[in-house]
Amino acid sequence: MEMGEAATPRLELRGITKAYPGVLANDNIDLKILPGEIHALLGENGAGKSTLVKIIYGVLRADSGSMHWNGQPLEIANPHAARKTGIGMIFQHFSLFEAMTVTENIALGMPGRQNMAELARRITEISENYGLPLQPDRQVHTLSVGEKQRIEIVRCLLQNPKLLIMDEPTSVLTPQEADKMFETLRRLADEGVSILYISHKLDEIKNLCHKATILRGGKYISECDPTVETAKSLAEMMIGTNLTAPKHLDGETKGPVRLKVRNMSLDSTDQFGIDLNLVNFEVRRGEILGIAGVAGNGQVELLEALSGEALLENANEILLEEQPIGKLGPNERRKLGMAFVPEDRLGHGSVPDMSLVDNAFLSAYGQKKLLKNGLIESRKTTNFAEEIVSKFDVRTAGVSHTAGSLSGGNLQKFIVGREMLQDPGLIIIAHPTWGVDAGAAASIHQAMIDLAEKGAAVLVVSQDLDELFAISNRIAVIAEGRLSVSRGINEITIEEIGLLMGGTHGAGSGKETASVA
Repeated sequence: MEMGEAATPRLELRGITKAYPGVLANDNIDLKILPGEIHALLGENGAGKSTLVKIIYGVLRADSGSMHWNGQPLEIANPHAARKTGIGMIFQHFSLFEAMTVTENIALGMPGRQNMAELARRITEISENYGLPLQPDRQVHTLSVGEKQRIEIVRCLLQNPKLLIMDEPTSVLTPQEADKMFETLRRLADEGVSILYISHKLDEIKNLCHKATILRGGKYISECDPTVETAKSLAEMMIGTNLTAPKHLDGETKGPVRLKVRNMSLDSTDQFGIDLNLVNFEVRRGEILGIAGVAGNGQVELLEALSGEALLENANEILLEEQPIGKLGPNERRKLGMAFVPEDRLGHGSVPDMSLVDNAFLSAYGQKKLLKNGLIESRKTTNFAEEIVSKFDVRTAGVSHTAGSLSGGNLQKFIVGREMLQDPGLIIIAHPTWGVDAGAAASIHQAMIDLAEKGAAVLVVSQDLDELFAISNRIAVIAEGRLSVSRGINEITIEEIGLLMGGTHGAGSGKETASVA
């Protein structure tokens, strides 16, 4: 590892500028990354991080400025040229072909013709070594979001990059798995690999990274040593103001049971899916129940059953206000006051090529009365979209822009805002702050808490244990299609939850009823 001040930077950016209509995404940004350095790139959603790393990786071209690799001028025409140079990237939004297998997808990103059997063996070996289990022959459309991210990580590591760009790489990992990945990254850094690391988990930035560059509003703000900062001070540098932690729910505010799930079982329609086995839990008015779990342990099936995308044989296995709803579809459940934030924000939570106005209409037309005599109330729908953008601080040039034009974090804020502003009696949210900056995450958390305090029941499915402990009254763990008995946040530690997620201790038998005290 070569990290002295005299070392030639592995990568140096000088005056990088990139503009879009109405937005200056990168404004004269300088950045140096040394050999063997783990360098954090921090900023709010919309600060310019994604644009900058796409320029480095050859997805975008800068309007002005220059790049240098080991002291020599560098022009990167496309991602293939970046990979050939020695730059690998793990995107927050995946670049995968749904109808192909894991091995076929990885082969597409590898140079030259591949021996598929040998590649499958290497995929298995590397995925097991890094604690990211993958089945090489599975088709991508059968995988959860978390499992898809594992493909991106393994594909990148197979190419032995000299500079590895990682965007939210631990969002699908348990704390124990994240620690194992950190060991791998430190070993790579010791071998001279440079790592540009983007994450909104500031505690891991502090523990992992040697330096951090702060961006705000497309501009370079400062460079700091994260090891001498606190997570709070890093967050405040990012947002330019003081950070206020969400005020947690008063434990005495819980009311009657709103959602009751009893002995719910569901056979997955996916041959590689996870069957749900005798799932039991309740969510009361005024409380937040968190469900933790490693991706691919039945979360997809659980969310489909709760949203009505998968119907049950026995309607009584899901009760909303004591009304059986197990055989009702999503629209019927929305009419009863339910709202949903799915885990896949692009494609499932939104239509990327449709405007924010149209995306606001899609799930809210009933509750917000956006239809009249079969016609869309355009002004009313536009006002609702603008309300979402305003109240949830969605950074966009306007509501006429497409959902796909937003950064991942801003799109997440829009979808969460769209559902919350319908004032649901029950809201089910998957990964509410995935890819969202610290300031916005605190706002979303507070909005969830406020919604519960108004009497809503809130169910959160997330792998971010810090998030679940910040907002939940109780936490349960889903593993291999079974749900553990829930426990109050004061009765269990993050480490214990992490072990349950990793399968060290089995989840509940399924015959027990979750505590609702």
